[in-house]
Amino acid sequence: MQEFWFYIKLGLNHVLDFGAYDHILFLSALAIPFTFASWKKVVVLATIFTVAHCTSLALSAFNVLTVDVGLIEFLIPVTILLTAIYNFTYVYKGSKNTGIVPHILATVFFGLIHGFGFSNYFKMLMADEEEKIVPLLGFATGIEFSQVAIILVILTLAFFILDVLKVKRTHFIVFASILVICITIPLLIATFPK
Repeated sequence: MQEFWFYIKLGLNHVLDFGAYDHILFLSALAIPFTFASWKKVVVLATIFTVAHCTSLALSAFNVLTVDVGLIEFLIPVTILLTAIYNFTYVYKGSKNTGIVPHILATVFFGLIHGFGFSNYFKMLMADEEEKIVPLLGFATGIEFSQVAIILVILTLAFFILDVLKVKRTHFIVFASILVICITIPLLIATFPK
């Protein structure tokens, strides 16, 4: 149980690490178009992201697949940028006409990419471990708890801006997405393959 708790904390710290804020930035971009009325959709997307993230970790931990770290480090901010850009479809099509399926497909792909970004460190941690399933489940649990916490913060912030300050939803989506894009551009430049 102590080992399981260690990996839960590792998952929590992985997502909530403000020094490596790419995970928080991605979750923010993912949650921007949603409100508390559609919180279940966002939690489902977060869970899909967790499963995909841990799938790529498992593929790496069991030596099934390895991916070039430099490419992954570049693709992570690309996924954030694409998610933020996709948010504009909610402005132009309206939330009623924008299906969840593109979000699900993108979340699976992006979760796999983000998981490979952490896979080398995680693989090193598990090098001496014979049992890899328990650490993976603990890590997934930590990721899920932290992602739900971040999503609740984003939805609470959106509620305050939309319902208390009475900002139009389309303006909020545009401004918040542009903010995410502006924060992501330096990450893209810093990780661009040379």
